[in-house]
Amino acid sequence: MAMTRVTRASFLEDRQGIKFADVLNDPNQPFDAVLEFFNDDDRQRRMEEAELHHDRAPLAGVVRELESQPDIDRFLTGIHARRSTRLRQAIGVLVRMIMERRGWQKTGKKGSLGVRASKAKGSPAHNSGGLAFWFVRAERYERAEGMPFRSVRERSQKYELEPPRHSGNGRGAKAKSTAQ
Repeated sequence: MAMTRVTRASFLEDRQGIKFADVLNDPNQPFDAVLEFFNDDDRQRRMEEAELHHDRAPLAGVVRELESQPDIDRFLTGIHARRSTRLRQAIGVLVRMIMERRGWQKTGKKGSLGVRASKAKGSPAHNSGGLAFWFVRAERYERAEGMPFRSVRERSQKYELEPPRHSGNGRGAKAKSTAQ
């Protein structure tokens, strides 16, 4: 799939993006760095691969690299909890826009990205475990035409309903007799 490009203007034309005009218009927020980061073919491919091959939210495929960007890290490290939350929410909208343009739809479920650390006075909320340091959860997506692979949960449920039949090569019978 070809890379999709999101601009400031197209972000503000989005039904949710318009609600984050404060983030775009705040010169102290690194939204241009966020746009530049996500307007990259390899990162968009990794976002899709996170869902397809790793059964993780798209943001999981790029979150460590995103958080390591100097301008973004510097902003999230600041003690401006409300402004930090707004930026992280705007990033979620941006991820949705990219995924939808690439043929994906929201599942209505969230995937874990981290485990919040205990609150420390004077310190911004961050994680103590997981993939991400600043992001706790992210939206999950599925292909609009359906997923090419079943999840482990789906496979397990099917297996429980109808276990696979073993071929008559004798291995199953021998294994069974020695296990008794």
